[in-house]
Amino acid sequence: MNIAFAEIQETIRMVQMESLDIRTVTMGINLRNCADSDFEKMNQKVFDKITSYASKLRETAEKAEKEFGIPIINKRISITPVAEILGDATVAQAVELAKTLDRAAKELGIDFIGGYSALVHKGVSKSEQTLLDALPEALAVTERVCSSISVATTRTGINMDAVRQLGEIIKNAAERTKDQNGIACAKLVVFCNPVEDNPFMAGAFHGAGEGEAVINVGVSGPGVVLNALKRHPDADLGKVADIIKKTAFKITRAGELIGRVVAERLDVPFGIMDLSLAPTNAMNDSVAEILEEIGLERVGTHGTIAALALMNDAVKKGGAMASSYVGGLSGAFIPVSEDNGMIRGIVDDALTLPKLEAMTCVCSVGLDMIALTGDVSAATLSAMIADEAAIGMINKKTTAVRVIPVPGKKQGEMVEFGGLLGRAPVMGVNPYSSEKLIQRGGRIPAPLQALIN
Repeated sequence: MNIAFAEIQETIRMVQMESLDIRTVTMGINLRNCADSDFEKMNQKVFDKITSYASKLRETAEKAEKEFGIPIINKRISITPVAEILGDATVAQAVELAKTLDRAAKELGIDFIGGYSALVHKGVSKSEQTLLDALPEALAVTERVCSSISVATTRTGINMDAVRQLGEIIKNAAERTKDQNGIACAKLVVFCNPVEDNPFMAGAFHGAGEGEAVINVGVSGPGVVLNALKRHPDADLGKVADIIKKTAFKITRAGELIGRVVAERLDVPFGIMDLSLAPTNAMNDSVAEILEEIGLERVGTHGTIAALALMNDAVKKGGAMASSYVGGLSGAFIPVSEDNGMIRGIVDDALTLPKLEAMTCVCSVGLDMIALTGDVSAATLSAMIADEAAIGMINKKTTAVRVIPVPGKKQGEMVEFGGLLGRAPVMGVNPYSSEKLIQRGGRIPAPLQALIN
C-alpha cells in the first residue's frame, strides 16, 4: 500500500513538475485495398477508410488523458506509403490526394498524418516518381500532411539519383513557403533504414509488415530524466547510467499502459512503444540539458558524443525491460529547433553542424529541424543527405535528414516556426562544392555489412 502511494506521488510529480507526457498516440492504417485505376474512386476510398478507422481516435485519447492524468500531446495517423497506391495517377492527382489527406486530418482533429511517402532506396518506380514530382507542391498546400522518403538501406546501398532529387525537392519546397520561413521542409524527412512502426512525425508511415490497423505510442520524458539526475549530482557515470535506465523504465510503463487502453477501446491491436526522449521548448524539457547535467559545460564540447552514447544506451535498456513491444526509433532525438539547450549551444558557438552530424552516430535519428542559410545549394543539401545515409548504412541504424533552408536568411539569424516546431538559429554550411559527387548519380553499393545471410 505504501509502495503504491509512493508510485502515485512520483507520477504526479513527473507530470506536474518534470514535463512527463505521452508525445503521441499514432494510429497506423493500411490503405492498400484503396488502390483503384479510377483516381476519383481511390481518392474517396482513402478518405472514407481513414475517417472511419480514426473517427474516435482523438476522443478516446482525450478520455484516457483525463482518466490517467498524463497529457497526450499529439494524436496522429500514419498510412501506407502513398506511392504504393498511386498507380498511374498524374502529378496533379497526387497533389489532390495530399489535399484529401489534409482534409481528413482536419475533420478528425488529428495533428499530423504521415505516409505521403516513397521507398526508393534501390530504384524509383513510375508512381514513386510521380510522388517525388508532386512533393514540393503537396507539402506547400497542406498543413498536416507529412512525408518521408527512404533513399538508402544497409541491404541496398544509397540511391544517389534519388538523393540528388531530394536536394532539389527540399529547395523547391522551401521557396514555395518562403513567407513561412520554408516551413514545408519541416514536414519532410529523408531516411536511411526507416522503420515501419515509427509513431513520430514527420517520418511515420504504416509499413508493409504491419496489419490492417494498429496503435503505436511515443512516450517522452527528458524533463523526468533531467530531474532524476539533478538529485544525484555526484554520482559516477555507472550510477548515472543506472538512474537513466530506471527512469526510462518508469516512463515506458506509464506510456504503454495508456497506449494499451486506447488500443483496446478503439478495438485495434496495440503495436509498439517508441521510448525516444523527444525534447520540447518547455523549460527543462531538453536532451541537451541532460548531457550538460551529466557533465558538459555546454552541449557540443568535447565529450558530447560519449555522454550521448551513455544516455541513449541507458534509455534503450530501461525501456526494453519495461515493455515486450519496444519499437519505432527508441533512443534520443536531437532536433535543434525543439530543444532550448541545443539552441543555446549553437548561439554560444559550442555546437556546430559537423558535431551534430557526429552525434547522429550514437543516437536517433539524424540531422533534425536544423535551419540553414537560404542560399544553400541543392547539391549541398543532397550531400548532407548522402553523409547521413552513409552513417546509417554502415552502422546498420536509422538515420535521417530534416533540414530547412530558410529563404532570405543568413547565418546567425533566429527564425520562428511556431508550436512544437519551435525556433532555430540559422546555421551556415561548408562553402566548398559537392556538385560533381552529386551529379555522378548511380548507386553507392551496399557495404559488406549487408552480407549477413
